[in-house]
Amino acid sequence: MRKRPLIVLSTVAAATLLLAGCSGTSSPESSSTPEPTASSSCALDAQPGATSDAVVVDGEGADAKVTVPADAPFAGVERTIVAAGDGDDIGVGDLVSVQYQIVDATSGEVLDSSARGEEGLIPVLLDTNQSSLFVAALECEPVGSQVVLALPGSVLGEGASNVVVYAEAIEHLPEVATGTPVDPTPGFPTVELDDDGAPTITIPDGDAPAKTEIAILKQGDGATVGAGDLVVVQYRGVKWSDGEEFDSSWSRDATPSQFQTSGVVTGFRLALEGQKVGSQVIVVMPPSDGYGATEGHELQKESLVFVVDILATTPVSQ
Repeated sequence: MRKRPLIVLSTVAAATLLLAGCSGTSSPESSSTPEPTASSSCALDAQPGATSDAVVVDGEGADAKVTVPADAPFAGVERTIVAAGDGDDIGVGDLVSVQYQIVDATSGEVLDSSARGEEGLIPVLLDTNQSSLFVAALECEPVGSQVVLALPGSVLGEGASNVVVYAEAIEHLPEVATGTPVDPTPGFPTVELDDDGAPTITIPDGDAPAKTEIAILKQGDGATVGAGDLVVVQYRGVKWSDGEEFDSSWSRDATPSQFQTSGVVTGFRLALEGQKVGSQVIVVMPPSDGYGATEGHELQKESLVFVVDILATTPVSQ
């Protein structure tokens, strides 16, 4: 299979955005979600080189000391496995928890690290469009592998510095909501899950609510989604009028999607912010909180229903 090129984001100065995926998202008209990249074989499969081999790592994770030789050539994108893991292999489209550092090779400054996450870990969806740095570092290696990735500034944008990434995927994270089931809320559409966790949504008789209404189907106990957070979700959206699906991550190889809560329609945002990771929620929204203001949109006059599994959340701001 032909390998796809590494897609990198704009600058090293915006290193946290490499994780947050704020550049390169494609939420049209603040709509539901960008289409993710489906799982496949290695996207880049970077090989060891003189620079990645020469990087010295003392310690592990966000507390490790990463030293880059002053004469490192940075001739290309290189990856060296410092220590091999013994877990399952990681692929594009996987959701994993990661401990890492992104280091400016010239100054030694830590530009970003997983220390800002809960327990020193950050959840990462390996999406080539939004988290390409972590795809290059972690893909096609077992969970638990400690990796050094060397990136010349030339692949990061004009004027960018050379960068070294030290990363380790700690575990695969669930790709369905794992919270405790909650009794259905009267008046809401009914939801049935198949063996993989994909929802079937049945619309009740009667008119749709005049304002956005939200109910919890599973109560999670993870981190709380904050305003503007980067979230990873599974979701299915149907029209109230006829129950037909118009958008769904489940229909795209069941690969989760990631986006900022500020980049989606109002009703979807309201369903996410304040909820806990591991929860599954259902939201019913009138056109005013959906696509009502988008003249000519095929869903402009439709009330919408989404069932959403909240898999991960990461604050974008430091």
